[in-house]
Amino acid sequence: MAQTPQTAQSKAGQRTALIMAGTGVMWICATWAGAKYGWSTRTSGLFDLAALAGFGFALWQTFKLWRTRQNDKGGS
Repeated sequence: MAQTPQTAQSKAGQRTALIMAGTGVMWICATWAGAKYGWSTRTSGLFDLAALAGFGFALWQTFKLWRTRQNDKGGS
């Protein structure tokens, strides 16, 4: 089975997927650790904000990837 070479867009898509997955796993682990070790609300909130930033960054990367594909197709 022949493998197709990866384009910059496919690599960007994979990178974005890894950012989303990594952020989700980090958030779940931080929530679990906070409940297990009794972290303060302030500390848990810090991890929640970090997860929000990670998901926001992934959303931005997805938007950039979508715009790049639209421009490549000759769309608006």
